[in-house]
Amino acid sequence: RRGARFVFQSAFRGSMPFIHEDFLLSTKTARRLYHEYAEGEPILDYHCHLPPKDVAENRQFRNLFEIALEGDHYKWRAMRSNGVDERYCTGDAPPYEKFLAWARTVPQTLRNPLYHWTHLELKRYFGIDELLNESSARRIWDRANALLGTDELRAHGILRKFRVKAVCTTDDPTDDLAPHKAIAASSLETKVFPAFRPDKALNVHLPEMFNAWVARLEAASNTSIGKLADFLDALRQRHDFFHQMGGRLSDHGLNHAYADFCPEAEAAAIFDKARAGQAATPREQGRFAANLMLFFGHLDAEKGWTKQLHLGARRNGNTRRFGQLGPDTGFDSIGDWPQADALGAYLDRLDQENALPKTVLYNLNPSDNYTLATMIGNFQDGSIAGKIQFGSAWWFLDQKEAMEWQMNALSSCGLISRFVGMLTDSRSFMSYPRHEYFRRLLCDLFGKDIEAGLIPDDDSLSGPMIRDICYGNARRFLGLDVG
Repeated sequence: RRGARFVFQSAFRGSMPFIHEDFLLSTKTARRLYHEYAEGEPILDYHCHLPPKDVAENRQFRNLFEIALEGDHYKWRAMRSNGVDERYCTGDAPPYEKFLAWARTVPQTLRNPLYHWTHLELKRYFGIDELLNESSARRIWDRANALLGTDELRAHGILRKFRVKAVCTTDDPTDDLAPHKAIAASSLETKVFPAFRPDKALNVHLPEMFNAWVARLEAASNTSIGKLADFLDALRQRHDFFHQMGGRLSDHGLNHAYADFCPEAEAAAIFDKARAGQAATPREQGRFAANLMLFFGHLDAEKGWTKQLHLGARRNGNTRRFGQLGPDTGFDSIGDWPQADALGAYLDRLDQENALPKTVLYNLNPSDNYTLATMIGNFQDGSIAGKIQFGSAWWFLDQKEAMEWQMNALSSCGLISRFVGMLTDSRSFMSYPRHEYFRRLLCDLFGKDIEAGLIPDDDSLSGPMIRDICYGNARRFLGLDVG
């Protein structure tokens, strides 16, 4: 009898695809919540790194390498760990050979989120249920490439397919936003907005890089920048331009917040020193950055924007590889800077000046989960629900375990009901299933709690909340014109 049951169960498992309709949904209640309340919600991808040019040109991807592997440093890291030579990651190997190297790596990624994401992508984009490995690689390559030749899987088609209402890209203040102008003039239903990312404005400790960037800022703003006041005026002008283009978010990628504020005269002297080609000391750079971040906070607050702070990445940790390949190639990791004191002082200073904008805080070190989850409660002022947000699990935390950590910390210390939910934070058009992944995990958490008796079994209570976390909260909070 036990043997018969084993045969039946084995046959049943063998007939079910890995990615099935109840993937990650471990209870009956979770399945009901997902299929009735989460699955059908549109997407508001309010932070990503999609190239606006690809959207403007309605890019057609020539093969599966271009859409699935080009620029994807998550996958490159796994391939290197699997002994794959750099030629097949960022090098000059032919596209199929790179894809084949990835296919050989995929079976070794069990328990890594890449295994889930890869098969979600194959299922949702191409309808492929087959597991990716060396033996299936050619079949999957050929089938996917045939579909990539259709309009449905060009850039615009992908945004329609996944019901993406709006996308916020990440843009330097010196960008002319020409692709955004072209997108706005096109027939694309998805709204695409720029987000203001002025990190390079803080680089007074790197004068050669800083002055080259200031020259670009001069050109973009059509002004001459001789002193700090000119610099701030040019930044304000660019912020105004982003607002005219529909932008309503800024973003800063920082090791930690800056709060060692200095008098304006000292900031001006540090600026002059950098403009003369002399590197600011670490202390000077920190003091200059603190003042400039206050300035950016005021700009955002004046216009009703949302500020995003991404804290804690240790970037470009491999000097040799950075020299060979440059940034954003997979050599970053989690940093361990103290966050609480400086972050709290920065938010408090803006609050004192009545200039604290809506803010989303993201941490990369999971040890900061409860720091941020409690920090946001210090600055909720009743003016808007969830004015200060603990943002979704970011980068290395963008996976099942850490998403659950983030949602549990937020639930325990704040109101998950007001959470603005998921974003892709990705350069890849293949990343939209990450919203599905998040939604399944969200519903699984609620479902388990309901079946354990920790939440009332009342869909009128949980259902609308889940819908809001998936889409509605972000739409109301961000103030974007999504139509």
